[in-house]
Amino acid sequence: MLSSVLRWFSGRARTRRLTRYAISDALWSRALDGLPFLLDWSDADLARLRETATLFIAEKEFTTAHDLPLTDDMVISVAVQASVPILELGMSWYGGWHGVVIYPGEFVIRKEVMDEDGVVHNVREEAAGEAWEHGPVILSWQDIELGGALAEPGVQPYNVVVHEFAHKLDMLNGESDGIPAFSSRLHANVDREQWADDLYAEYDAFANRCEQIPERRWGDDPILSLLDPYGAQHPAEFFAVASEVFFVEPVALLETLPSLYSLLQAFYLQDAARRMLDAEQRQEGFLP
Repeated sequence: MLSSVLRWFSGRARTRRLTRYAISDALWSRALDGLPFLLDWSDADLARLRETATLFIAEKEFTTAHDLPLTDDMVISVAVQASVPILELGMSWYGGWHGVVIYPGEFVIRKEVMDEDGVVHNVREEAAGEAWEHGPVILSWQDIELGGALAEPGVQPYNVVVHEFAHKLDMLNGESDGIPAFSSRLHANVDREQWADDLYAEYDAFANRCEQIPERRWGDDPILSLLDPYGAQHPAEFFAVASEVFFVEPVALLETLPSLYSLLQAFYLQDAARRMLDAEQRQEGFLP
């Protein structure tokens, strides 16, 4: 009885949030126009994405830095892209934090780095995004716009929003190690230990490839021209970079690294390549 009452109140609260924070048709159309990788999605998937983005806006607080004006278009663009990875997982996977901070462009972060001799150095570097465990996600608006402009076949995928929110999912298990949390219910058919072993094997192969191929030839390599070599820095970065490609250029990832594609498909519970291939068939008249 109690569980039924809680579900009823939860459903009522969801309906109120969807109504109060509803995305207008004009804003929704503009958001899709700026995100070409979503144009192949079916109407049904887009409707679910719109709902998820609406709930995201209802639950998160958006702020800007350096006097950058915050607009509805900015909020919706970030919310839509952040909702892509959790379309099948649900909003609860972004629980425990509330803030999204948008900078005009790249920003400086300070961190400690240990060298090969065990000496810790304080370094400053420019970043397009950063995700804090239990804290906000920080994004460069310039890079968000750049990601939309680069989302076309033949160009290395770049999506700072998906990248940073993949880090958020990675951090759910308390450590940014490239291995996200798994749900006993949603991922009942996934062997987490085997999944982790397989992802690390993919990472090792990728890192070795980056070492063996001269940097000047990275653009000629089918794998390094698809996945940003930045992912070779750490398994957490590899998972985030691979997630960008999984959603922006899924067919290319499936054709180039099918085992990595399968790992991401098993976690995100989405067949992103099938979605794109179905869209092509619909355009050619083979599917309704």
